[in-house]
Amino acid sequence: MDILPLLCIVSAAFTGLTKGAGVLPDVLNAAVGETVMFTTTLTPPEKPFLSVGWTFGEKNIITFSGLNVTAPEYEGRITLFMSTASLELRNVALHDSGEYSVIIFPLGEEFKTGNTRLNVYEPVSSVMATASSTDLVEFNSSVHLSCSSSGSSLSFLWLNGSSEVTASDRVQLTDGGTILTILDVTRYDQGPFRCHVSNPVSDGTSDPITFSISYGPENVILTISPSREYHAEGSNIDLMCSADSKPAAQFKWLLNGVLLSDTGPQFKLMNIQMSHSGNYSCQAFNSKTLRYESSPPAIISVLKRLSGASVTSSTNVPIEGNSVNLTCDAAGYVFTRKWMKDGSDLILSDNIILYDKNRVLSFKSLTKKDSGEYSCTVSNPLSSDEAKYSMEVNYGPENVQITGPSEIHLTETFTLTCSAESRPPATYTWMLNGIKIHNSAVFTKDNIQHSDSGIYTCEAMNDVTGRKLSADHELSVTGAPLFRGQV
Repeated sequence: MDILPLLCIVSAAFTGLTKGAGVLPDVLNAAVGETVMFTTTLTPPEKPFLSVGWTFGEKNIITFSGLNVTAPEYEGRITLFMSTASLELRNVALHDSGEYSVIIFPLGEEFKTGNTRLNVYEPVSSVMATASSTDLVEFNSSVHLSCSSSGSSLSFLWLNGSSEVTASDRVQLTDGGTILTILDVTRYDQGPFRCHVSNPVSDGTSDPITFSISYGPENVILTISPSREYHAEGSNIDLMCSADSKPAAQFKWLLNGVLLSDTGPQFKLMNIQMSHSGNYSCQAFNSKTLRYESSPPAIISVLKRLSGASVTSSTNVPIEGNSVNLTCDAAGYVFTRKWMKDGSDLILSDNIILYDKNRVLSFKSLTKKDSGEYSCTVSNPLSSDEAKYSMEVNYGPENVQITGPSEIHLTETFTLTCSAESRPPATYTWMLNGIKIHNSAVFTKDNIQHSDSGIYTCEAMNDVTGRKLSADHELSVTGAPLFRGQV
């Protein structure tokens, strides 16, 4: 067959071809400089094809009908495989993009056609990401990241670590995704950020960009070691301050809201005294964010260990019926006072009361029963001490009694004894018919006469209470007196 008539037949056959027919894939993608194989889906026939023709758009590329006819611009770039009518195109360029068609005349069969589209792309290269700044302040700074790349038909994707960055209230993607804007950055925006660029034939990723994001201080925490409700005077205390902050926070210390001269995360209190008690707090400062935050206050309470407990009386001479106060004191801060009497818990009454936080034990009117040993135990959370006081209540005299005969014979001897209840013991004075006759508890008289009859009075006297009490005893002398020589 002549070539010219065959070309006319091929051209006529391509007119009005529709895509596909399953002979060729719908689309082929290739990078500039690559080799593309237009592979048909045909099985090699038993007898060679009568003729095959390929076109690009409306331009003939190659026609075979016993003889290859190749368009001049494709010389050396194409190879036709007659076994399947497939075509190899080498060193493709951007201008090779377009529609390709094939028409195949099998021997003794109807002709077959197919077409496909070839897309040629410049490969992705030189992917680069840049940032407007990498030194940022949380909540204050916004940042713009830009992505550039060589290649054609590029798609842009931003990654934060391994996660894709998507748009939100704070995150904006503009200019086809080449610009990433993060508003009011947080510490979780530090990255690393990468720009991933792709097209159908290649992809590339930029070097990472990591931000230094300053934040804080926040979560300022003050710890005290040892951690106790009360600390003994003379002991040592360590205070530590920490904060979430980048860069690391600077610390100052305050006592009762007043700035101290000490700085740094650690503050030592050595040989503490009562004056060190108060509310301590630490203040953290970030030199990049220019923000301050203080810890909640922590209370340090310093106590003296109790010593020198004592019980003192308002009088050295407790007297029945009088009032008296016993006062319990000690060196140091007393939290509680407990009173006991003779080893048992003290029982209060209307006559016995405690006041001034149990410091004073007050007796409105002393009785004999109030005598005994009193103890006061003082305590605070660190120590305790005890003091004792023995109180003897002076009383009397009372219940003055005279024992002895009421009647006696002349010339006999008699004894009268006087007694009284009294502390200290009473002193006694005897009187006969109102005339003082003797000083002691016992009065003895020999050789009784009628003149010894009468009213004997014993007066008991307590030199401490200043009280006196008397009792009377009547004595009668009976019988005639015996004369000398009378039997």
